[in-house]
Amino acid sequence: MNYGEMMVGALKLMVFGLGMVYIFLIIMIGAMKVLEVALRPFATLLDPPAAAPVKKAAAGSSEDAKLAAVAAAVVAKMLKK
Repeated sequence: MNYGEMMVGALKLMVFGLGMVYIFLIIMIGAMKVLEVALRPFATLLDPPAAAPVKKAAAGSSEDAKLAAVAAAVVAKMLKK
């Protein structure tokens, strides 16, 4: 078996493998669509999602300011070198 035959065999194997993955993904997407339609009547049985907790803006902004000051100091020190 020479180099050319090996390359053709590798190309065939690659195309076959990629084709199988593509077919699997198409089947999986189709199955997900079918499940979506089948389970739609049961969506009302679920509890509504809880509201996200509110974070204080003042605590985060002071930390951001500290980080920005540290970053500015590092850049200034690097530019002096």
